[in-house]
Amino acid sequence: MFNESDKKIVTRYAPSPTGFMHVGGARTALYAYLFARKHKGTFILRIEDTDKEREVTGSIAHIEEALSWIGIEWDYGPKKPGPFGSCVQSERLDTYKVFAEKLVAKGLAYPDPYTTQEVQQFREQAKKEGRAFLFRDHRPTEVGEWNGAAPLRFKVPVIKRYEWYDEVRGEMEAGEDALDDFVLIKSDGYPTYNFAHIIDDFHMEVTHIFRADEFISSTPRFLSLYEALEIEPPKFVTLPPILREDKTKKLGKRDGAKDILDYRDEGYLSEAMSNFLAFIGWNPGTNQEIFSLDELIEAFDIDGVQHGGALLNENKLRWINREHLLSLPPQDFKNFVEVWISKDARTRDQFSDVRFERLLPTIRERIHTGAELRTDTQEGEYDFAFSSPNTPPEILKWKDDTSVKDALPRLQHVAEILSTLPEESSIETIKEAVFPYAEQIGKGEVLWPLRTALTGRERSPDPFTVIHIVGTAEAYKRVQRACDTILSA
Repeated sequence: MFNESDKKIVTRYAPSPTGFMHVGGARTALYAYLFARKHKGTFILRIEDTDKEREVTGSIAHIEEALSWIGIEWDYGPKKPGPFGSCVQSERLDTYKVFAEKLVAKGLAYPDPYTTQEVQQFREQAKKEGRAFLFRDHRPTEVGEWNGAAPLRFKVPVIKRYEWYDEVRGEMEAGEDALDDFVLIKSDGYPTYNFAHIIDDFHMEVTHIFRADEFISSTPRFLSLYEALEIEPPKFVTLPPILREDKTKKLGKRDGAKDILDYRDEGYLSEAMSNFLAFIGWNPGTNQEIFSLDELIEAFDIDGVQHGGALLNENKLRWINREHLLSLPPQDFKNFVEVWISKDARTRDQFSDVRFERLLPTIRERIHTGAELRTDTQEGEYDFAFSSPNTPPEILKWKDDTSVKDALPRLQHVAEILSTLPEESSIETIKEAVFPYAEQIGKGEVLWPLRTALTGRERSPDPFTVIHIVGTAEAYKRVQRACDTILSA
């Protein structure tokens, strides 16, 4: 368990620049960041770009953009070297070479003498014999000097059972079969992950490694190398896997996993996204579910990280985003709407800033995401606010009416009421004027034709809200036009 009296906390997030920012990676980064910030520690963004075949141009900028969007700030990163030097592994090759030569000098590393074809034959033979392939079974008795032309392999000093403590999962252990002579430095001169991350964590004084559960099986190899290098391992914090909806396997790209910035492009708020990510496998131990980033920093604790798999529930994300939208200050919400509302709404003949301001509370009550708002406006959901509708006579008819003409006297009476109201009437004032008549005649009989006359749509906000948004004078004109439509039908 972590003790606050321990040395200064240093965490890191170390992605490979492969062009996709999985939500699992973003969550790992977030947990590491929250933990470091809570304990006034250091958070490092390190780029592990030693697999040049998988590297995608532009990925580093993509990673930085994604992390910045969810509110993560790094103390050292690709453009912010630390006292230990660069945070990009391809710029640290000399460092790995120094440690590789130390292992060679201790007799704990050797150049791989086999060709790719020979190693494949070893694998096939092991498969035929029904046993796991272990390179150490083919360890050469004599080796030459390492000149960088061949891969350099770690020579496991002792084949033994390893036990270790994980900050989330407690006491863990793995047997001898988990150990093997793995590659430290490839023939292209780049180190493998298994080697480089250990050296980097040592130089960067990382205290806690937040990691995916896929690294559990490799932990004995790491521990063996730590021992060989006489390095004290950091604390391991293994996070639960993120599962797809049927809970049968981890969520992957083939299962519809999105890049984290896809959510930004769908109109989710950054604080809602960090709030959501935090709850995929962590619980604060209270009933609170809506958190700002500062609140997450204050509340986050490793003890709250669960062991088992966690579901990515996008319905939960929509709810969290709606809650954050509801809590936005008025100007911030207006700015959000201005970004996402369909641009052609501003070209309507009756668009005005006044109506736009009056419409904002209605939008706030109805949407979950920016993309939803854009779709709604493109489909005419809010056209009533910015243009006078051409209302088909048939939708003015209430379900209990025998003819649309039955609605005429009711609409005419409402028009008379509207003519007596001030232009800037509040929703409450409008309702107090119209609702008693509706209760007298029938709510559906009065409010249905009134709402459809005002909006031209069968589904829309209540008529009192609509009247307030467009103003009583415009509402009067629309109701009169609907009366004319009925008379001419």
